[in-house]
Amino acid sequence: MPPSKTIRKTKLPFKITAILLLILVGIIPTRIAIALHQSPKPQAILVLRGNTDRIRYTAKFAQTHPNFDIWVSGEYVNSQEFNSIQNIFQKSSIPEQKINYDLCATDTVTNFTCTVDDFVANDIQHIYLITSDYHMRRSRVIATFVLGSRGIVVTPIEVESKGHPSESWLRITRDGIRSVIWIVTGRSGASFNPRLKWRKKKVNHQDINRPQAISLGLRQQSPSARAKFGASLLGQLFKRT
Repeated sequence: MPPSKTIRKTKLPFKITAILLLILVGIIPTRIAIALHQSPKPQAILVLRGNTDRIRYTAKFAQTHPNFDIWVSGEYVNSQEFNSIQNIFQKSSIPEQKINYDLCATDTVTNFTCTVDDFVANDIQHIYLITSDYHMRRSRVIATFVLGSRGIVVTPIEVESKGHPSESWLRITRDGIRSVIWIVTGRSGASFNPRLKWRKKKVNHQDINRPQAISLGLRQQSPSARAKFGASLLGQLFKRT
């Protein structure tokens, strides 16, 4: 094969990638603006589990927003840890049916990829995003890509932390790239997380005393339900505009 043809074939994937990135850069802000116009006020709460301070804050916050459903996204070391989260909401008199426990997420990117379909299914276009102050920058970047690509906007609420350093731009950039990959392929790269195999061994979800309103995150295993390459991607991005 002549060298010129080889060069052209090598450049083709980069051109396709560049085109897709340009499309995302143009469409995502538009979809966010439309969502904000259609739903200027938040309709639900998403809390990223990482420490109990976030859960306690969310329970207190939910008392002043009794009509809002709550999504609690994050991994659990054991059933006792899960039950302690339930107890916090119970002590705050938050109705059990208002709480959705996402057991799919293993990191910050999957906090969003595992819950976005729930928001779309419930016609939610605007959510309160609750997490720690040091964690908010990275969370908002991921939310912009993952939720923004589906026409969902977030209003951030930071939970104050004590002396925790801000996350590095390297981690923020890494997860931003992972989010774009998820939009295009439907895969977040979470399978490379070394904690995932350990978690599967340590936690038996059948042993968790969970209420009816739990999202098991089976959508995480169904890339066909998410964005696909080329025309499928565009069709999904325009679905709710």
